[in-house]
Amino acid sequence: MSSAAQIRRIQELAVGLRERLGLGHLLLTLLSLAAIAVGSYCWAWQIQHGMVGSGLMRPVAWGVYITDFVFWVGIAHSGTLISAILFLFRARFRTAVYRVAEAMTVFGVMTAGLFPIIHLGRPWFAYWLFPYPNERRLWVNFRSPLLWDVFAVSTYLIISATFLWVGMVPDAAALRDASTGWRRRFYAAFSVGWRGSADEWRHFTRAYLFFAALATPLVISVHSVVSWDFAVSMLPGWHSTLFPPYFVAGAIFSGVAMVIMLLIPLRRALRLEEVVAHRHLDLLSRVVLLTSLIVTYSYLLEYALALHGKPSAERATLIYRATGDYAALFWTMIFCNSLAPLLLFVPRIRRSTIPLLAIAIGVNVGMWLERFVIITSSLSHDRLPFDWRVYHPRPIEIGITIGSFGWFFFWFLVFVKLLPTISVAELKEEAGHPAEPAGMGVVHG
Repeated sequence: MSSAAQIRRIQELAVGLRERLGLGHLLLTLLSLAAIAVGSYCWAWQIQHGMVGSGLMRPVAWGVYITDFVFWVGIAHSGTLISAILFLFRARFRTAVYRVAEAMTVFGVMTAGLFPIIHLGRPWFAYWLFPYPNERRLWVNFRSPLLWDVFAVSTYLIISATFLWVGMVPDAAALRDASTGWRRRFYAAFSVGWRGSADEWRHFTRAYLFFAALATPLVISVHSVVSWDFAVSMLPGWHSTLFPPYFVAGAIFSGVAMVIMLLIPLRRALRLEEVVAHRHLDLLSRVVLLTSLIVTYSYLLEYALALHGKPSAERATLIYRATGDYAALFWTMIFCNSLAPLLLFVPRIRRSTIPLLAIAIGVNVGMWLERFVIITSSLSHDRLPFDWRVYHPRPIEIGITIGSFGWFFFWFLVFVKLLPTISVAELKEEAGHPAEPAGMGVVHG
């Protein structure tokens, strides 16, 4: 196919994407709304009756809510990795997949931000987490890592949302020109008067490069801050300098797996096989395999350091984690995160959608269990044997967790319906200038 024919095909594809979503999209949206309704009811019950409805107790003050918080922050990281970092390194395969990853980042952070508020028990006091002048002369404790989370997550949300919006401006303008009625007004708001002039393209490419460079350090900094919630404590199983790189690798691991989970059904529903090819899935699965090996090395290193030397509370906690009340969850985590991804060494599996989807789902199950096991096993089996308890999530916590998944997928489904899920401008650029690196010299036509 010639370059001109490819550009016309991409243009037609962009305009027609939203028309390809049918009954399946509607059913998934209704299912997401039902999950949101379940989560909202459970949260309303908790607000009315207090935290007594949760399984939280002494000494387990953190449970499913903080597990969900760390999980969703981790999910949000791959968008910046795929979009910003690969853009700076001019990796061409990002073009077909990064828009989905960027949207996943924004919605993941939106979901993660709910859980510190839910965990407060009294959410109407959530504004106390922000430093602001007040007549009571109260001020936040900047030495608390929980306050660092507030700044890290809010900063990450602002930068990620801006990065997503800036990249969509040319595509939104194309949809604006091809739409009528309320859709035209909707896309006009996103395109902010874009006309495609040479000056606009020059400023666009510079701004996109600036935001990519600004967002890249957030991949490391944000989840490192989240890991400090644990590492700065003196609790056995948490107090470790291994946690920051360990958490960052785990975040990228689960995030890229979530991108694969979203891309495989999406490419089938929107018939994007010609855009999101098996080659893209192959390269994404290699990232999953690499980060799986890093996470597995972290598991081994954590136990090697604890088992070396004299008996300690750290060693007792890690042995309890593998053999105690949470042993079944621990070994399920090992299988999902360390053993199953080894199948990705086989090229045929990396290019087969069903096995790859199954591995990606298993990875996210394993990463959720990892956060749960780390949090609950250390808290329930700390330095004081008389205070040991076993934490079990209650229906209220499970319902709120289900609601969080509904919240995430609802916004993603709305995004898929209304906004372009592929970067039309960059695909046109690659079609017109196949020899140039992705992201350089964007075609204006």
